[in-house]
Amino acid sequence: MTDQHEAPGPGTPGLRFETDPGSSRPFWVATFFLVLLVGWMGSGYVFPGDAPDEDAAAAETPPPSVLVRASSAEPVILDFKSEGQATPDRDTIVMAETSGEIVDVPVRKGQRVSRGDVIARLDDVRAESSLDRAVEQLANAQREFDNATNLLERGTSTQTRVSEASAALAAARADVISAEQALDDLVIKAPFAGLIEASPVSAGEYVATGDEVARVVDNDPLTVTIQVPQRSLSRLQVGQTAEIRFITGQVREGTLSFVGSSAETGTRTFLTEIVVDNADGEIPGGVSAEVTIPTGETMAHFVRPSIISLNPEGYIGVKLVEDGKVRFQRIEVVKTEIDGVWVSGLGDDATIITVGQGFVRDGEEVQVQSDDDPETGETGPGKPDEQENSP
Repeated sequence: MTDQHEAPGPGTPGLRFETDPGSSRPFWVATFFLVLLVGWMGSGYVFPGDAPDEDAAAAETPPPSVLVRASSAEPVILDFKSEGQATPDRDTIVMAETSGEIVDVPVRKGQRVSRGDVIARLDDVRAESSLDRAVEQLANAQREFDNATNLLERGTSTQTRVSEASAALAAARADVISAEQALDDLVIKAPFAGLIEASPVSAGEYVATGDEVARVVDNDPLTVTIQVPQRSLSRLQVGQTAEIRFITGQVREGTLSFVGSSAETGTRTFLTEIVVDNADGEIPGGVSAEVTIPTGETMAHFVRPSIISLNPEGYIGVKLVEDGKVRFQRIEVVKTEIDGVWVSGLGDDATIITVGQGFVRDGEEVQVQSDDDPETGETGPGKPDEQENSP
């Protein structure tokens, strides 16, 4: 589409456009402010101001403050602790050595017996008869042997007859011994002193050879068995004293009687046994026990668990102050208490950060203040009076 402008006719006045003097004013105002802004931004390069002194600013910021406590190493007795179980010294099932009817059970369950006490008697009528018959046969065999010997001396008998009589005599003697043993087997006796733990039979019952007649348990002494890890085995040896706390409340002293020399395949632990005197029989067999064995002495510092931290490599330690700077020191826990732990690795003396250690880094300068708070500044696991009264 084409725009067409027609020329005005002879009698039509022509259109004229005239410029308004005020229409260009916004343009010049904007130009003026643009020049002013550019000039202000460039003034920083033309007339640079004084740069702030970073060292001075750093000097004006004081180093962080921390609370510290002076700690000295103290002698600590090292203990090996383990959970174990008390087992009887002897625990056996008394079985019938022959068959027969029980005619008497003179003991009851829970009764204490001595070695050789009768536990049960079986019917001995047949056994007595067998013994009488064996005795008569022995007497006849003895007479036959004596006659054969006298005849041999007179020359009216042979050596073969004497040998046969001697063999018959030996067999008769063996029959007598067997019959006597069979009669003894009818009387079942306690193999050792102990407690009748079970008595499942009563008079009138029939028992076969090998049937259980009673169970006898000897709890004096008790043997407490524990499992010792590989790393702790070298600290234990036969003859060491141990403290045993039984779950029943009794506390006794025992002696290491056995330290295993071959680890169990599944757990890689070593069987260790502690013998505990139990003459009064107060402690039952089979109960759980906590064993504490003193294994030596070392120098260590007592610290609260709250001040122990990890370094970036994952090692545990505490933060110290040395020459006004923080230093992370690795530690090793050697003994635990109710309210803290004993640690090694800090030397004889150390200045330990007790408050603020989580806000400072290794090598950072700090201001130190003495920690007088007894909750964080105490150097031991409790005052002597508190220890004596603690459960």
